[in-house]
Amino acid sequence: MLMLTSVLTTGALALTACGSRDDTGAGDGSSGDTTLTIGVDAPLSGENSATGLGIRGGVKIAVDDANEKKLVPGVKFELKALDDKAQPATGQQNATALVGDKSVVGVVGPLNSGVARSMQQVFASANLVQISPSNTDPELTQGKNWQNGDKKRPYATYFRTATTDVIQGGFAADYAFNTLKKKKVYVVDDKQAYGAGLAKIFREDFQEAGGTVVGTDSINTGDKDFAALITKIEDANPDLVYYGGQYDESQLITKQLKEAGAKIPLFGGDGMFTPTYIETAGATAEGDLATSVGVPVDTLPAARTFIETYKAKGYKGDYGTYGGYSYDAASAIINAVKSVKEANDGKLPGADDLREQVVAAVGKSDFEGITGKVSFDEYGDTGNKQLTVYQVEQGTWEAVRTGTHNG
Repeated sequence: MLMLTSVLTTGALALTACGSRDDTGAGDGSSGDTTLTIGVDAPLSGENSATGLGIRGGVKIAVDDANEKKLVPGVKFELKALDDKAQPATGQQNATALVGDKSVVGVVGPLNSGVARSMQQVFASANLVQISPSNTDPELTQGKNWQNGDKKRPYATYFRTATTDVIQGGFAADYAFNTLKKKKVYVVDDKQAYGAGLAKIFREDFQEAGGTVVGTDSINTGDKDFAALITKIEDANPDLVYYGGQYDESQLITKQLKEAGAKIPLFGGDGMFTPTYIETAGATAEGDLATSVGVPVDTLPAARTFIETYKAKGYKGDYGTYGGYSYDAASAIINAVKSVKEANDGKLPGADDLREQVVAAVGKSDFEGITGKVSFDEYGDTGNKQLTVYQVEQGTWEAVRTGTHNG
């Protein structure tokens, strides 16, 4: 749900659970260091797992870098990654488990905005910082009435390194109308918090720009047969289909749409931006478009070592969408622990106090990460607002426009 500019190096095998320690709390590692844990919550299996595994890989590299560089003297960091299967109920259970592990000082994740909603209260009640590398739903940071200008931060423990759908949806609508010169669009969403919210913002901004929405529809996550939807799209005769949702369904929609003879490009958000989309849709993906946060990770010099490490370690999943943002989210937690330790005369406070002080320190983040400058505003939103439009050209995602948008 990328921007990138300074990097630390190295990595080790990705872990899917708690690593080589018990879960009784912070304690001494084999080297005599205090062991602190950074949690990860993401879909590591099933729907969206390619992206979720990329999140885990990004955090793992950050943890290994911190340990190798001894960024926090006397502290050894470990990873505890839990699989939410893109399900809110599972995410809430994982949040409870992470809160219960007293060695956990911060959590990176989740991938999905709908899952985040189920976790925020759990983390807030324990003063445990949560930084998502991919959530884009404005409500998560600005409250239920954000659209009316009444912005109120619901949870002080929640932050994100990805920009919001207000920025992304408007950026896509502007590109579709003013650059692609598309005048008629059919809008589809997957009924989920991320997909429905993004589609709504795109629809409103496209109409405000002067475009016409010739039809709207919703599908269910997990659907495989989109014959009825495709018939509706063909009858409406749009010159673009916009989809709010993840790659799992959109890669099938575009394949079935093109195979039915409709040569209409599909445009979506960062949930669609993954190599898996092209691998599944094949040649039918050619010409499709997607927005993603930041600038292309492969073009950023500071991300070079990160990418090399990710590939060398053979980590599964897609690093290009949120891997860098996950690295920076974990780095923000690690830097916060360092700040707290230094402010306490080189000692770590007790677990509860440490968590509370880490939240405050994360809010003051101001450093160059591999996705650019890492900082947060009064709502916990990232200060990095860049986005990129990608288009499938000869079987790969190619950047066609990078910029910012005022939401």
